[in-house]
Amino acid sequence: MPKGQHGGDPITEMARRLCAAHPDAPAKTLGRRLHAEANGAITLAAAYNRIRRQFGICGELHRRKMQNITPRAKRQAGQAPAMPPSKAEPWGPWVLETTGLVGVLSDIHVPYHDEVALKAAVDQLKGDRVDALVLNGDVADFYAISRYTKDPRKRNFKGEVQACRDMLAWIRSQFPEIPIVFKSGNHEERFSHWLFQHAPEISDEPRMGLDQWLDMADHGIEFVDNQRPIMAGSLPILHGHEKGKGISAPVNQARGAFLRLHHTVLEGHGHRTSVHCEPDMFGSETTCWSTGCLCEMHPEYARINKFNHGFASVQVHADGQFDVHNFRIVAGRVRSS
Repeated sequence: MPKGQHGGDPITEMARRLCAAHPDAPAKTLGRRLHAEANGAITLAAAYNRIRRQFGICGELHRRKMQNITPRAKRQAGQAPAMPPSKAEPWGPWVLETTGLVGVLSDIHVPYHDEVALKAAVDQLKGDRVDALVLNGDVADFYAISRYTKDPRKRNFKGEVQACRDMLAWIRSQFPEIPIVFKSGNHEERFSHWLFQHAPEISDEPRMGLDQWLDMADHGIEFVDNQRPIMAGSLPILHGHEKGKGISAPVNQARGAFLRLHHTVLEGHGHRTSVHCEPDMFGSETTCWSTGCLCEMHPEYARINKFNHGFASVQVHADGQFDVHNFRIVAGRVRSS
């Protein structure tokens, strides 16, 4: 055993472990921890010296005796360890730079969409001459890659992807000149979750992004992911799943959104048209809306339900104020809710 290494000494091994785990900590702090962990087997001064030796700050004589020790840079008295850098990524809303009428279509669930309801919504928005269109999540269903038990006869992921491409091409043909924004919903998130589980090595490759798979750039469609709200003036538009679980789907979905967020919002996700408004003590009102869906009304996961077909439009004014028009679709006819 090389002189000065204390290779079989458990206290020295404890000192090495502490120094490796806390390389920027003050030697005296680690010395006190070593003394405490040694349960009095060595004095506080001896514990401090063991730490100093591991850091190579115990004098030239001891440094020559100690092998494979790189002296730690000199520190000023009382110098505290540096805060480690944060890995948190910036997050915030995506701003829709449109003043005018904005159409909002939620929960199309291609290829399980309702052709009659979807056409009625698109025809209404075309007739109203909308200035922008928000596809507010769950445009795709991605049944084949969901985590739930699946009917093998419906497991055709390539077919679902192609159907979504065709749907985006059709929507762009109906609105050839206006901005179109595609907000990711919980069903679109199935795609990234599937990649993380089955192909993590390539999941961060830009060409594996859902916007690339669905050819959004070819149609001039912007993709908003990471559960970011879309701001239409001062109105936040959510898909609805961003709130998490809990009191978000009561009898009145819009009231659930109010209780969860305490802020005006327009959302989809629940497949139900609703509105909830509450004033504060000074008469200032907070209103929340939820939109109906544009998919089949009796999916296999909820044959009996309270779904309804619907969509919305938002008139955004130059000062950021807005007016929401929430529509229901009954038997293929558009009705104001």
